[in-house]
Amino acid sequence: MAASVRAWLARLRVDLTPWHSSRDYRILLVSGSVFFLGGMFGYVALPYQLYQLTGSNFAVGAMGLVTIAPLVVFGLYGGALADHVDRRKLLIGTGMAQALICAALLGNSLLDHPQVWLIYVCGALNAIATSLQRPSREALLPRVVRHEEIPAAVALSSLTMQVGQLAGPALAGLLVGAVGVTWAFAVELTGLVLATALYLGLRPYRTNEHSTPPSLRAIGGGIVYAFRRRDLLATYLVDMVGMFLAMPIVLFPAFATEILQQPKLLGLLYSAEAIGAMCASLTSGWAKHVHHQGRAVVLATICWGAAVGIAGLAPNIWFAIAFFAVAGAADMVSVLFRSVIWNQTIPDEMRGRLAGIEMLGYSLGPLGGQARSGLVADLTGVRAAIVSGGALCVVGVIGTAAWLREFWQYDSRTDEHAVRERELRTAS
Repeated sequence: MAASVRAWLARLRVDLTPWHSSRDYRILLVSGSVFFLGGMFGYVALPYQLYQLTGSNFAVGAMGLVTIAPLVVFGLYGGALADHVDRRKLLIGTGMAQALICAALLGNSLLDHPQVWLIYVCGALNAIATSLQRPSREALLPRVVRHEEIPAAVALSSLTMQVGQLAGPALAGLLVGAVGVTWAFAVELTGLVLATALYLGLRPYRTNEHSTPPSLRAIGGGIVYAFRRRDLLATYLVDMVGMFLAMPIVLFPAFATEILQQPKLLGLLYSAEAIGAMCASLTSGWAKHVHHQGRAVVLATICWGAAVGIAGLAPNIWFAIAFFAVAGAADMVSVLFRSVIWNQTIPDEMRGRLAGIEMLGYSLGPLGGQARSGLVADLTGVRAAIVSGGALCVVGVIGTAAWLREFWQYDSRTDEHAVRERELRTAS
């Protein structure tokens, strides 16, 4: 009995093999942790500052609308660029740009009357820099670890990111409440500078001599490839539907202040999803035994929507935190298996462009969802916006999965793209 319990617990334990086997993976992991920890301070400070300056939920959600166009244009271009240039250099250059943008937000917060328009401009510019950076960072992961280590590498990367997302919002909420947003932007700036410095330690990752220069034709080739593969299309659409309909984060300031009457615990609302996600990552050892990864994505996204809807009914903040944590765990499972599908099936020569499309998928849904949530909340109320969003998410994901039935049947052991990449990586 004791032996079986130990074996069961061993299956849950997070796999540290990629950390021990790859120096560049360690650099990416540490730099990503620093980046996300610092970024969470701005993540809390910026919407809080907008809400304080405008008093409007829609004004906070409108940041999503401002960043949609830059994400679409530069996300696709950044993906094509990542397939043609040294990805290390691209990470360093975009990291420096993000630091300059954060410095502008810091300077604006020091003014007697901070300018709302400048906050939106910086948001748009940061979306450009992020869109150029993330495809390169995402495309590097399958190159720095062995093929069979990809599930463990994805889970471990997600775990360290969740630690930053857990500690960052809680600390940022306390910092913003105590001394204002200026110090939060200062911490974010420090994190960006340190993360960019760490990227200098990576070895060059040049593409092969037959790589395609960034162009509309190259971008179009990536889009056509993604749409021809219905398994990839489903990973994008399921996530976009779930996030667009059930993204509650933009409502957290009003939810904590006006509904739950606990403004000092705002940071815990932001941290709740990270708590659940971290618990899911810490027990992710079982993920390498799952082969029907499409089913896992669908079921996890349904759980996300249901948990968000129930959290909207919360009689107190602790009830809300508990169900937002469940939502975070479900979202982490969805992220894990979507990432495994991407990294185990997409050819390296397409990885940057597809990473750009992936970024659009998991960015546009939440950004559009922020605007939707803010608008619905101003029209009907904060609770109604959260509860209705969760319910619509469940219905929308079930409908999407029914339309793309092949995704439910996906099996990494027999899928032609997964088999081909496994054979190529084994041969090399």
